[in-house]
Amino acid sequence: MIEIQNESRRLLDTEDGEDTRVRSEQDAYLDKVKNGKLFLATLAAVLGPLSFGFVLGYSSPAIPELSTITDPRLRLDDDEASWFGSIVTIGAAIGGLLGGWMVDKIGRKLSLMFCSLPYIFGFTIVIAAQNVWMLYLGRVLTGLASGVTSLVVPLYISEIAHERVRGTMGSCVQLMVVTGIMGAYIAGMFLDWRWLAICCSIPPTIMMVFMCFMPETPRFLLSQGKRREAEEAVRFLRGPDAPAEWECARIEDASDDQVSFVLGMADLKDPGVYKPLGVGIMLMLFQQLTGINAIMFYAETIFEEAHFKNSNVATVVVAAIQVVFTAVAALVMDRAGRKLLLILSGVSMCLSTAAFGVYFKLSSETHGNSSGLCLVESPFAENPAVGLSWLALASMGFFITGFSLGWGPIPWLVMSEIFPSRVKGFASSVCVLTNWGSAFIITKTFQDLMDLLTNAGTFWLFSGCCALNIVFTILFVPETKGKTLEQIQTQFKGTPE
Repeated sequence: MIEIQNESRRLLDTEDGEDTRVRSEQDAYLDKVKNGKLFLATLAAVLGPLSFGFVLGYSSPAIPELSTITDPRLRLDDDEASWFGSIVTIGAAIGGLLGGWMVDKIGRKLSLMFCSLPYIFGFTIVIAAQNVWMLYLGRVLTGLASGVTSLVVPLYISEIAHERVRGTMGSCVQLMVVTGIMGAYIAGMFLDWRWLAICCSIPPTIMMVFMCFMPETPRFLLSQGKRREAEEAVRFLRGPDAPAEWECARIEDASDDQVSFVLGMADLKDPGVYKPLGVGIMLMLFQQLTGINAIMFYAETIFEEAHFKNSNVATVVVAAIQVVFTAVAALVMDRAGRKLLLILSGVSMCLSTAAFGVYFKLSSETHGNSSGLCLVESPFAENPAVGLSWLALASMGFFITGFSLGWGPIPWLVMSEIFPSRVKGFASSVCVLTNWGSAFIITKTFQDLMDLLTNAGTFWLFSGCCALNIVFTILFVPETKGKTLEQIQTQFKGTPE
């Protein structure tokens, strides 16, 4: 045991000439790791984000049908349809707070299993709905489950994955969210709203069953003093050849200064707490300020103006772009690094939202030109709106590509990597609350913002926010590629104040 402790201390000592030896020890350990069961555990966990994606995607095909349904008790007017879509974010914000408490009290695995229940109950209430309020209740419950999922799954994956694959595994969270959205869009083309809700309840049911056979994370088990169970979990995740005792000792050694797992006000003065908390909050805020909800809001209109008359196919195309490029991000995450992808993503979104602003500006001037002259030379000179719509179409594709490569998956991944064990539940819940709270505010005030600033001004504001997120990334976001969770936390503590 003493030898193991000494090995782990050498691993964590990254100063001066020790770094090369540390790396060789880590690499020697990781060379013995088998990833098969790690991938299986990740697959079981990401059924939660898949369910989350079905929740987000459900409203798009369901709202048009519920707005024209013959039953007056269930028929949605414009205001009710808006609440049907956005009330999920309220439930998710509450779920983020609940998830932060659950992961510390009952663990990551049980939290994930329990969050499948409000998914199932929520969709069951939607299926059995007799009035609009039952629809709202079902959406709040599925939103609550989505909030817990968005906190617990990234945390679970970050704590079971090793540094060589943690970026790829963590990016699968966002990949499965957008896959679920696309699945809901495709299923909605063939199923009515009740059968679609039945379909949406299948992934959380499977997740609850699969998670019964998956381990709790070694870090949580060690925090509870369950050394034997932690070693068994490591053997399950790393295979029989990797020395489980060595990894557990490394985690314990890094946690020697975190004996107390009760958060106090003094912890908020610790740079190892307030620095990652600030980074996590700003990442979540900037993710919503990119304008992603506004772009998705205009997606159907943009496709129609570009003569893609089938809006159902158009939404599937948008979702497919997200799936493809989120998958690309997952594949390159552990090679390119988080920081580079965030910067490239920010540049892409900054330019595309600026182009969107130009589109709206020229469209308004073209439509308001009393002489009937086209202000923009294009192949569609006889119909200026159609010509300009291709600028919007290109901007939308460029934006969604950029978002999917960086600011879609990475904030959730980085959130799961940067917090010390003793504050993970609290800090993660604050980040999730920030994300969903700002999503609700931006979604509900978006129309007022366009009335105040005009369409063009609103998108130029989003472009400015994207420029700010590039600066923030360069100055404050650490690169976490290839580092253990303990090394990342040491980096925050060692940063000059």
